[in-house]
Amino acid sequence: MPKFDTGSLIFLDIETVPGESSFMLLSEDWQELWTKKSARTLPPDIAPEDFYQQQAALYAEFAKIVCISFGYYRSSGSERKLRIKSLCSTDEKQLLTEFCEILAGFEKHHKAWIFAGHNVKEFDLPFLSRRMLINGLRIHGSMNFQNMKPWEINVVDTMHYWRFGDFRNYTSLELLAAALSIPSPKSDINGSQVGEVFWKEKNLKRIAEYCQRDVATVANIIQRFNGDAILKEDEIEIAE
Repeated sequence: MPKFDTGSLIFLDIETVPGESSFMLLSEDWQELWTKKSARTLPPDIAPEDFYQQQAALYAEFAKIVCISFGYYRSSGSERKLRIKSLCSTDEKQLLTEFCEILAGFEKHHKAWIFAGHNVKEFDLPFLSRRMLINGLRIHGSMNFQNMKPWEINVVDTMHYWRFGDFRNYTSLELLAAALSIPSPKSDINGSQVGEVFWKEKNLKRIAEYCQRDVATVANIIQRFNGDAILKEDEIEIAE
């Protein structure tokens, strides 16, 4: 496994929710589209409207992004600090626009940075790109992988590195962290509860805290991949 230059990484995680709080709020056309989309994976004992609540957040056509958390190392003498910031909003277009502006700012100071995350190649980055197009935004250049071969995509994906060429299994972030003796990223909610926290509680702060834990966990996994000590609590800084 290569030695990763952690100073060049932007650790990324997003949280997504169904586009509507319930299936019944979709137009008839979109209800039909969901029924067709979910037909292949719909369990025999679950109705399409219930499956929407459970799975719609995983499909960019039927979901929206409500939180983007990202982290990067900030050096201060011999000290290392992982600075984590979250963007949260009920206005997805505003959220994505602000994220692209922040990426443009990174490029002014560091031309060689790359994204890092868990399953970021197959979920987070494609999801962000699709939602940018749906919102009428240009895909940021750092995510424009359309004409690249898989091995040309310069992204550090901890799930892919953990596979070591074995593509049969999916390893969750929680399981990989446990295997590497890293404190669990679990908080008071899990991924399946984010939609409910958003639509019923309207608690973006709670979602952001959950997302930030995943970012810190990915950073610690890469520390372990590098053979380095994981971050202490006082080495992680949450930006307001």
